[in-house]
Amino acid sequence: MTKFSAYVVTNEPTFTAALTTCDVTDLPDGDVLVKVAYSDVNYKDALAAKENGGVIRTYPMTPGIDLAGEVVESQNPNFSVGDQVLLTGYGLGVSHPGGFSQYQRVPAEWLIKRPETLSAKDSMRYGTAGFTAALAVAELEKLALAKEEPIVVTGASGGVGSISIALLHKLGYTNIIALSRKKEAEWLLTLGATELADPADWQPEKIKPLAKQTVAAVIDTVGGSLLSALLPQIRYGGGAFLCGNAGGIKIETTVLPFILRGIRVIGIDSVNVDTTIRQELWQHLATDWNVADQLYGQEITFEALPETLASLLAGTHQGRTIIKVAAEA
Repeated sequence: MTKFSAYVVTNEPTFTAALTTCDVTDLPDGDVLVKVAYSDVNYKDALAAKENGGVIRTYPMTPGIDLAGEVVESQNPNFSVGDQVLLTGYGLGVSHPGGFSQYQRVPAEWLIKRPETLSAKDSMRYGTAGFTAALAVAELEKLALAKEEPIVVTGASGGVGSISIALLHKLGYTNIIALSRKKEAEWLLTLGATELADPADWQPEKIKPLAKQTVAAVIDTVGGSLLSALLPQIRYGGGAFLCGNAGGIKIETTVLPFILRGIRVIGIDSVNVDTTIRQELWQHLATDWNVADQLYGQEITFEALPETLASLLAGTHQGRTIIKVAAEA
């Protein structure tokens, strides 16, 4: 098959984002050709498909920062035809055409072989969001907290937040506070959250350098004023694990929570993670950390993609959305 479908963004002669018929010869450089089975939809993808979204610099471009599929051609000795693979991060869907395509050619060093116990569909139920959540939870585990200690997850109805809750519950944590402005987010309780709260309830009018120690750890996908309010509330020896900036990139704080309570702040980057760490965490997600069947979300086809992208930009999207990309045999 030389012709296939891809969702392509271009700015010539005007900005458009649409399903397009492409040819394999149009694909970028790379030593492995993958027949894509599934991808998923992230906020970064929505920005990539938006004019002046700040993600894409070179057009035309195929968004999609994640993909899972089967190797159909390989010039790299580490991968053979028929290998089941997945890819999240690096430049995929940003500087290199991405997963919203039935075929994609990628650098071999970006790929990992998908664990045998994890289907392509389930791997994209996780995607970058799940991998980011796993990175954050792995760092939180290093705190060696008692399982009943209170843990706050911000942006809880999003992909990273909701999967973090499911993973924490899977690992035995019993006091998980989900912060979400969404009015219909009760499904977070079924994932393992023990309390659902409005972020405003955790933001006093005046933020003090040190506040009452109410939480042992925070997995934060929001940043901004909410994170500024939470840092002074973290207990001695606790930590904050930062995964996003939906509420802004600036925070206001002092050194006091760090030097008087010994809290640590760890940044979570999921884009350029070492391959060994990737393989280790994906193996966890496929086995002892596997929560794929519990995750809240939906499966769509390319035709429903514009609506899903719009809901992400509007802030109404919840959970995870995966895309069945595979061409008919």
